[in-house]
Amino acid sequence: MRYYAYFPGCSSSEGGAKAYGVSAQAVSKALGIELLELDDWNCCGSTPYSSFEELASFCLSARNLALAEKTGLDLVTPCSSCYVILNRANSYLKQYPDLKAKVDESLAAGGLEYKGTVRVRHLLDIFVNDIGYDTISATVKKSLEGLKVAPYYGCQLVRPSFGFDHPEMPESIDKLIVSLGGETINFPKKARCCGGSLIISEEDLSLSLIGKVLKSALDNGAECIITPCPLCQTNLDAYQKSADKRFMTSFNLPVLFFTQLMGVAFGLVERDLGLKSCIVPAETVLGKYL
Repeated sequence: MRYYAYFPGCSSSEGGAKAYGVSAQAVSKALGIELLELDDWNCCGSTPYSSFEELASFCLSARNLALAEKTGLDLVTPCSSCYVILNRANSYLKQYPDLKAKVDESLAAGGLEYKGTVRVRHLLDIFVNDIGYDTISATVKKSLEGLKVAPYYGCQLVRPSFGFDHPEMPESIDKLIVSLGGETINFPKKARCCGGSLIISEEDLSLSLIGKVLKSALDNGAECIITPCPLCQTNLDAYQKSADKRFMTSFNLPVLFFTQLMGVAFGLVERDLGLKSCIVPAETVLGKYL
């Protein structure tokens, strides 16, 4: 059994990506991984918050890092945004002594300290590098042979580079799909932005980006899309009908978390996958594998 300190993030814990958190835990157990959720964790500070309350955002992230440091384990998160924010804080605290001093003061007020020893990692990195594709393939009970899957990385997981995949031509999810027996669909927009939280403030712009990603996947033969990002999944799934209206299209592409597809291949039950949470029904494509 491998052990990791686990930071689920707000979305995967109680938010709109709850199915991600459930399937992440289930798949991890199937692979001999124990995700030990951080006690009393807090929001990482999120991407928007750091743009107008930077110091407070760093303090929020540092508190999670300090809690993780107590465990002596790598800190793992399934959320691409949390992954970037926590890594950014970790990096900045090492580079900028003045910032570190201010953050230390904040942590001390809560009885905490952070020495800078934590390694922040994404759950995908754990699966493909610590566990490996061969072990993943050996865990498959229902091969996804014949299923054409588009791997959508989004823009945060691979940028800036933290060392486990290429920022412009990532391939970790591509190889993961193959290890599950599926067929990887290579499409030009697989590492492009979906608009992120701009769907709230700049809906037209975000819908344009969403439509381009969906069209790119569909034009290249995809039957479904998988992603490691809660916000990407929400945009491509929940706003797919809005994109249809704007572009006069009918995409009808199920958008899953990569852990959900792994769970299908591992033969896990519905309560461990949360497939029914998908707005675009996944059963039409995955029915024969369930």
